[in-house]
Amino acid sequence: MWIAPDWRDYRLLDCGGGERLERWGKYTLARPDPQAIWPRTEPELWKRADAVYHRSSTGGGRWEIRSLPESWTIGWREQTFNIKPMSFKHTGVFPEQAANWDFIAQQVRAAGRPVSVLNLFAYTGGATLAAAAAGASVCHVDAARGMVAWARENAKSSGLSDAPVRYIVDDCKKFVQREIKRGRRYDAIIMDPPSYGRGPTGEVWKFENDIAPFLELCAGVLSPEPLFVIISSYTAGISPSVASYLLGTVLLPRFGGKVEASELGLLCQSTGLALPCGHTARWMKG
Repeated sequence: MWIAPDWRDYRLLDCGGGERLERWGKYTLARPDPQAIWPRTEPELWKRADAVYHRSSTGGGRWEIRSLPESWTIGWREQTFNIKPMSFKHTGVFPEQAANWDFIAQQVRAAGRPVSVLNLFAYTGGATLAAAAAGASVCHVDAARGMVAWARENAKSSGLSDAPVRYIVDDCKKFVQREIKRGRRYDAIIMDPPSYGRGPTGEVWKFENDIAPFLELCAGVLSPEPLFVIISSYTAGISPSVASYLLGTVLLPRFGGKVEASELGLLCQSTGLALPCGHTARWMKG
């Protein structure tokens, strides 16, 4: 399991009973987590949560805000993220992805040449900031206008407003198709596709049906000497091996290199155990 390192302002304080208790800067949030099926170990801590997300029996849910501002910031390494409790329990950051951000930064810095990165389904820009801070030029693509605006906010808060980042609101598949026609190529591709989603004009995405042809399409926008490709997934029933087989099948015959895959995890402060939080597969040239 790859563990997210070096968070200054985030801690997984406890988890159990189908929930996780987290400290985000000054504030503590309790949120559902279907992986945490064991008992809690710090019951008193849970009582002091500043906000609790309650699931609804009919789907979705709501936040019970006890003491919480509309938004605030937290830091990871040199980056700063704006946190805002959203619908469906999210906060705007998946902290376990820091394990990938470190990998991205290391790959870009070690390249010894200019690197162009395509970040697809890019959300609020954690991977974009990691790549840009390491010196890459980045194309950040997401179908949700609000998420792209949020990514710009994070870049500004991180002192990266002037970094070479293009922010694109578009359906990722259609964008890649157009990039291929335009002859644009990228040295690295990062993608964190949803289990299910819709594009700006109603395009339907379902991970099980669409990830294999989408990866094949994306191979067409890679440069002749690419550095890495990352697929992250939170889709239930899809193991790390599945994504690694996809990368190996599509990329190894064309570019050589190697593939690795693992669960992502967060260390729980109360137990020292690692809470599984989705998984990632990586193809890399070196």
